[in-house]
Amino acid sequence: MARIVSILRTRLREGVMAEYLPVAIEMMELARTIPGFVEAKSFAAEDGERVLIVTFADRASHNVWRDHPRHREVQRLAPNFYAEGSVQVTEETRSTRFTR
Repeated sequence: MARIVSILRTRLREGVMAEYLPVAIEMMELARTIPGFVEAKSFAAEDGERVLIVTFADRASHNVWRDHPRHREVQRLAPNFYAEGSVQVTEETRSTRFTR
């Protein structure tokens, strides 16, 4: 069974951080409660682009997250927060890891 990886690339609208941050934290806390959640990582680039990578163990657990009523509600709020954005959902076909 392949992991499902969602990649959200965004740029926040000016002046929304105070409203956005509690919602973003709530969504990550919610994602962590879903069986099959693997990890979530977020990064911000110097040019203002933000990247969120969320991984679930399989399609079924990803779909629980995708379809969660509160997550859907927050998705509808996206235009209030983001000047631009894109979402990519992909199935992991290969994975390697190393530790030094």
